[in-house]
Amino acid sequence: MKALAIAATGMSAQQTNLEVIANNVANINTTGFKRSRAEFADLLYQTNRAAGVPNRGGELPVPEGTRIGLGVRTVAVRNLHEQGSLQTTSNPLDLAINGRGYFNITGPDGETLYTRAGGFNLGPNGEIITLDGYQVDPGFAVPADTLHIIVNQSGEIYAQLPNQVDPQLLGQLTLSTFPNDAGLEAIGDNLFRESPSSGQPVGGVAGDPGFGTIHQGYLEASNVDPVKEITELISAQRAYEMNSKVIQAADEMASTTAKGIR
Repeated sequence: MKALAIAATGMSAQQTNLEVIANNVANINTTGFKRSRAEFADLLYQTNRAAGVPNRGGELPVPEGTRIGLGVRTVAVRNLHEQGSLQTTSNPLDLAINGRGYFNITGPDGETLYTRAGGFNLGPNGEIITLDGYQVDPGFAVPADTLHIIVNQSGEIYAQLPNQVDPQLLGQLTLSTFPNDAGLEAIGDNLFRESPSSGQPVGGVAGDPGFGTIHQGYLEASNVDPVKEITELISAQRAYEMNSKVIQAADEMASTTAKGIR
């Protein structure tokens, strides 16, 4: 009985859906996190009677055939790179991007990685680094006697030094955008990696056309909507239960048939 196998694919798909929702909910307070959504597609169809073919010569073609679907499969888990809300922190090294773009991060092997989580700190030599110790690219050092760090909306970083009226320009943060944000490979630690699906990064300065602006003293919150995730969770649970009932019904029908044969 094909219903058993078809319903099993439905249960497997809803299990994947539940795992995606669980990951979204688990990261509801993760800075710069981008929620995901499971995408599904129907499987191949088995044709028992072809449409458009006459039963006998000289007759009109059959208007509708008999095609039985074989279930569902997961085709993608899409990352939804929507803007998260900006939350004030008053920390001068907390930076949020309002709009498109990613901060450039130098990974452990010198690889360039990308993030929306702008909760930065200072390294031992004044470098601006992530909470995992990765340096923000381009790298420059903040003087040890700096009184205040100022970051404007275009990403220019200034240091207010003692006995100086005007702040000193230290460097310019750059951002990167991609033709397909959904194609970026999430590698954990709030970091993304370029992939063949994302396309080549396009570098630029915050505030330029196609790039967001940088806001000092803010962090971008996760774009997970708790109400929406609860709704999706209930829907996945109900779909899983329905597929389970189909398996139960098919099993009972097969049992009835077996008893009749005996």
